[in-house]
Amino acid sequence: MEDLVNIFIKGVFIDNMIFAYFLGMCSYLAVSKTVETAVGLGAAVIFVLGVTVPINYLLENFLLKEGSLSWLGSGYENLDLSYLSLIMFIAVIASMVQLVEMIIEKFSPSLYSSLGIFLPLIAVNCSILGGALFMQERQYSTIVEATSFALGSGVGWFLAIVAIAAIREKIRYSNVPGPLRGLGITFIITGLMGLGFMCFMGIKI
Repeated sequence: MEDLVNIFIKGVFIDNMIFAYFLGMCSYLAVSKTVETAVGLGAAVIFVLGVTVPINYLLENFLLKEGSLSWLGSGYENLDLSYLSLIMFIAVIASMVQLVEMIIEKFSPSLYSSLGIFLPLIAVNCSILGGALFMQERQYSTIVEATSFALGSGVGWFLAIVAIAAIREKIRYSNVPGPLRGLGITFIITGLMGLGFMCFMGIKI
């Protein structure tokens, strides 16, 4: 249990997708103008990561990795389908994003319209694919560990986009110099928040 908590905390703070790896910056910058839309997109990212990473873990360990097909019989022990991992991961992500899009359109049309094109673009959000590739690289021993990492990464991305959205709502009423208004000041604040999150890297877990 302690290992799962450590993996989750590390995904939220130390290996934060935005501030440690700068993954998913396009939607992070574009949809963070209001807290409401940021919360909606952040929750969608948590859901997609929490579903796709465990599914991709199962694909990796029981279908794609060398020797993973040994359960089919002795003739499949040396079969290696790892070259298909990228396209399989993307296919799983795209299908889950389509599901999320249909759910949000059904139950929250206002959020669906405010997210606009950036909701289907979760499918090409590099933080989602990054979660699957990090899972593959780190070779988690169980699906529970992979799920803990996915949820931690999603929560970290959620915190990042909600925090910047709250700050952007406040600075709308601030006396920001003309050339820095909009994305200029947002990039500066993101850099400062990234420096702040670097402090968590000193935590020994």
